[in-house]
Amino acid sequence: MFLLKLLVRNAVRHRLRTGLTILGITIAILAFGLLRTVITAWYAGVDASSAARLISRNAISLTFSLPISYLERIRQVEGVRSVSYANWFGGIYVSEKNFFPNFAIEPKSYLELYPEFVLSPEEERAFVTDRKGCVAGRRLADRFGWKVGDSIVLKGTLFPGTWEFVLRGIYRGAEQSTDENQFFFHWDYLNETLKKTVPRRADQVGIVILGLKSPQTAALTSLAVDACFKNSLAETLTETERAFQLSFVSMTEAIVVAIRIVSFVVIVIIMAVVANTMAMTARERIGEYAVFKAMGFRGYYIAGMVFGESLFISMAGCATGIALTFPVAARFGKAMGAFFPVFRVERSTLYLDVAFCLMVGLVAGIFPTWRAVRIGIADGLRRIG
Repeated sequence: MFLLKLLVRNAVRHRLRTGLTILGITIAILAFGLLRTVITAWYAGVDASSAARLISRNAISLTFSLPISYLERIRQVEGVRSVSYANWFGGIYVSEKNFFPNFAIEPKSYLELYPEFVLSPEEERAFVTDRKGCVAGRRLADRFGWKVGDSIVLKGTLFPGTWEFVLRGIYRGAEQSTDENQFFFHWDYLNETLKKTVPRRADQVGIVILGLKSPQTAALTSLAVDACFKNSLAETLTETERAFQLSFVSMTEAIVVAIRIVSFVVIVIIMAVVANTMAMTARERIGEYAVFKAMGFRGYYIAGMVFGESLFISMAGCATGIALTFPVAARFGKAMGAFFPVFRVERSTLYLDVAFCLMVGLVAGIFPTWRAVRIGIADGLRRIG
């Protein structure tokens, strides 16, 4: 208790210097936490992927579609439990800045394959039975103030025209990692309109989602599905949902790597700042350490004081930075909800914060401790005054 009291008093002896150092650590930990949370949000879709689902798309590119007739052949493949499909719609609500993912789906089979999208039985029934019905995530509905029964109009981009929907349900995520910013409506509504306006684009789907009887059969089932359509006009590429999501992340891999590098550079910079602070502190207290030695205190006691003060400063900044990370991340996530639908501080990020601050405190105290322990009593006392 006495040593802890001594460490605190030593740390606040130069209040301005200590305060600025703690502030620097706080900002560094806050920046590191936000950068790591951005990376986590980038991989949110990957982390939320199910091992029991496969995605089948056109082997050329995702921009090419598949005939709806493929579904019956896919259902007959060994290992396939259920099949659904979806089309990226790309609609705009009011203006282009109101971006959110919107898909045309087959409601009943899609909701069975994605139990993480939770609707009440009444809302699910109303959505399935209304051809112009739609459902939206809770965060998306809150963003625009939508309520069940509201009329929603989207302006088509990939599918030109004005598309009117009636909100029949607002889903919530079964897990924290579930995206609650998506919008779904009936594929039949889209297809019937295309048959009248652009018949050549009708009866086509963007992706086919396969529910597996067992996740262990994913590889064999993928090969079997692709073999069914080998040398056809629209060959398929079937992969796990995780691999499908990773294909999007890989397009921006350079950005993710850059963010990772910057997050670690922040830690190195603050390590230099704390080391400089501790070096100044040790240089000013050489005389005091000599007095301790003259009184019989051994080197480990002096080392404990230096390391203890360094750890106290770094952990004080760490605690403040972690405390600020949550409200700042919440504000950032709300502002960037369209781009990061799942933005939350992971427990692993907090563990990294603590680990790095401990490392900063220990590394920053190495040289001052070495200098304080090795100084001779006579040399140290000579510096007093």
